[in-house]
Amino acid sequence: MEKLWSPWRSQYIDSFSETPKEEPKCIFCSASEKGSEDKNSVLVVRKGKLTFTILNLYPYNNGHLMVVPNRHLSEFSSLTADENSEIMLELQLAQQALSIAMKPHGFNIGANLGKVSGAGIDAHLHFHIVPRWNGDTNFMPVLGEVKVLSEDLMLTKEKLLAAYLNISGK
Repeated sequence: MEKLWSPWRSQYIDSFSETPKEEPKCIFCSASEKGSEDKNSVLVVRKGKLTFTILNLYPYNNGHLMVVPNRHLSEFSSLTADENSEIMLELQLAQQALSIAMKPHGFNIGANLGKVSGAGIDAHLHFHIVPRWNGDTNFMPVLGEVKVLSEDLMLTKEKLLAAYLNISGK
């Protein structure tokens, strides 16, 4: 049997077996707080007025981003018109930044509303943008039930920050 070294996956697997001593704070709320020491706050790549964009700690593909409203809500219909507008703008900017930084061939953009739809975090609404490449689905997920991610999250973050700067012209 071949072995694939993927130590970061153990954090994800272990997260299901840990018994929290108290109700855990929403990871999105923690990540968005100013001066947060939360481990997820380091994954934030952009802050808007009403939203923020964050790298997914357990991505489907390299560069997997999420656009999240600052306000803690789970219902899509509860978004204000301003939040709706900013989310769409931030998804467009994320697509531009990912195009510059990662050069994907396409994108998946969407939201999983509710646990049954596949939302890993259903208490805080968020929108995914996943870069895709021709051939990024191969035998590994099908036969080995494993996804190979080739780039460290912090390197991806550096590339995205540079791309956002490029877009803004600063």
